[in-house]
Parts: sequence; C-alpha cells; structure tokens
Amino acid sequence: MEPALARVAGKRWRIALVLTGVMVATYFSFILLVAYDKAALGALLVPGLSVGMALGVGVILVAWIVTSVYVHWANTSYDAELAQVKRELEPEEAAPGPLAVADPAPTAAPSEVTS
Repeated sequence: MEPALARVAGKRWRIALVLTGVMVATYFSFILLVAYDKAALGALLVPGLSVGMALGVGVILVAWIVTSVYVHWANTSYDAELAQVKRELEPEEAAPGPLAVADPAPTAAPSEVTS
C-alpha cells in the first residue's frame, strides 16, 4: 500500500475507533445501570420523566452526535485528503503515440428504405 494512502487510512481507523469507543462506553454504561441500579433509573426527575428515560434519550443523542462528528470529519478532512492521494497516484495522461487510433466518426443512423 502506498504510504500516503496508508496514512489516510490510519487516520480513518483512529477516528473510527475513538468514536466507536465513545458509543460503546455510553451504551454499556446505560445497560450496566439498568442491570445494577434499577432504583436510581426509576427515580423521577419531574412527574412523568424518570432518570432512566432521560438517560435513554441521552444515549440516542450521543449516537447522533457521534455520527455527526464522523460525517463532518469525513466531509471536511477525509474526502479532501483521499482525493489528493488519488490525484497523486493516478498516472499522467499520456499523449497519443504514432500508433494511437483516432476516435471514429459517429455513425449515421441507417436511412429508411422507400419503395
């Protein structure tokens, strides 16, 4: 693999691992609270809204935020770097040599035969 491509791929893996870690930690923290401290999650913040419901919404919001961070990073940084690497790796357009075949003229549609 080309070093420039490996560098860009490494950046993608690092950000993906960090954001995955954030999401996994958030989700499993919530699940562990559900498993081991149901009483705390059942406590009411306001009538009709428990701590567990608020934290559940928080997990969903964290997922949206993590996704938004990745999309923003990919659109502003990753795509531009990857395009640059592609331009560097593409071979230059070669000038046609003496044996190059010119583009054929467009073929005309067959005319209708009249009797």
